[in-house]
Amino acid sequence: MLKWSKPRIVVSKCLGTTPCRYNGEASTFDLYIKLQPFIEFKEVCPESAIGLPTPREVIRLVKSNDNIRLIEYSTQREYTEDMVKFSERFINDLSGVDGFLLKSRSPSCGTRDVKIYNGTEKGASSSKGKGIFGGMIQNSFNYLPIEEEGRLKNFSIRDHFLSSIFTLAEFSEVKANKDLSSLVKYHSRHKLLFMSYNQTELKKLGRIVANHDHLNIDELIDSYHIGLLKLLSRTPRYTSNINVLMHALGYFSDYLNSKEKEFMLSVIDKYRVGKMPLSVPINIVKSHAIRFNNQYLLEQSFLEPYPEELIDISDSGKGISR
Repeated sequence: MLKWSKPRIVVSKCLGTTPCRYNGEASTFDLYIKLQPFIEFKEVCPESAIGLPTPREVIRLVKSNDNIRLIEYSTQREYTEDMVKFSERFINDLSGVDGFLLKSRSPSCGTRDVKIYNGTEKGASSSKGKGIFGGMIQNSFNYLPIEEEGRLKNFSIRDHFLSSIFTLAEFSEVKANKDLSSLVKYHSRHKLLFMSYNQTELKKLGRIVANHDHLNIDELIDSYHIGLLKLLSRTPRYTSNINVLMHALGYFSDYLNSKEKEFMLSVIDKYRVGKMPLSVPINIVKSHAIRFNNQYLLEQSFLEPYPEELIDISDSGKGISR
């Protein structure tokens, strides 16, 4: 059984069980509860942190002369400077995190689709933008996985987020070990997963591990880390997943009979046209790896990029849309 490294994730406090929203309630997110045994959470409520009570008056983002202001709707009191200063302190003090899970549409934590009003009067029109804290987090940590709980209801987005944070958490152990053998082992274990993300970036990481430039271990790990973040910056394409599946199938080509090969290819083709989720061909590959005792494949994170306990039974037929 795999021993998972614990990702360190900054999370909006209201997504847990803390009743700190403006209405005195929590916005408990089911995935937050499920993640708790596997993740080290650093909770934050920017609105409470700047001294606002719970419950509290509604605050809004208001556009004024090309500036975005944080205004308490009923009193017109402004909290922009308080929020900016808190966010700056929080960001400056933050280190060693693997990602962020923030409250959607919040004037403080939201990272997209936050209402920005064009005036303070009742019925003012609005556009969409970012919360002050969430926007500053994105500007400072745009190289890390940053998601809102609403978007994580989408299987593909959730799968990418979880894969990324657990992959980065494991790399944190490599950084702590500071030895080449740990880096080589890490690169080998994630090779197929990285292939599904970006083959060009995978080759660059391979050259870094080869260390033809004779970098010292700190420089080598830093260089690898930069490349890793770039590789994980976008969701894998289904065509790349197919390439990895075909590559994995090659390990068994001399052992499978024609019917078994034909079946596997038909399953991959159904995944290709969106009639079957990726989990089906992956589990077939895993079963062959067990059958033929292929330890290299059994250790590949592509087959299990994060704890299976985080997969919901309702996910079984998802992830097949393009």
